[in-house]
Amino acid sequence: MTTTTASVQLVSDLVARVPEFRDAYESHVFTQGDVLPHVFFWDVVQGTVSSFLEDQDRWRRTLDFLEEQCCRGVLGIDEVIVTSFLGDLPSPPEPGHEIAGQLGPALSAKFLRIRPLG
Repeated sequence: MTTTTASVQLVSDLVARVPEFRDAYESHVFTQGDVLPHVFFWDVVQGTVSSFLEDQDRWRRTLDFLEEQCCRGVLGIDEVIVTSFLGDLPSPPEPGHEIAGQLGPALSAKFLRIRPLG
């Protein structure tokens, strides 16, 4: 599986697992003409943090899914998760920065590598 194929599959699998992202996905494909995982993950970060702040469960399901994917060790998947999800999470004192404390062990380790100060 190529890195591009793996990252596009990541997006498809996320939308299947967390259907609340379906509208954002459809809008993304309409606007971009294709699936651009790094671009789409901006919407994932925004939706996940918003869900966290509003105390809905989408954030937990998203983090659980990304934790599972992160443990697979697939280059294309890890690139998207690290660069376009973990790297774009809010920093202190931005609203929602506490979500970093909810990351699973694999995500947390990668997050601390790229953002040791949170």
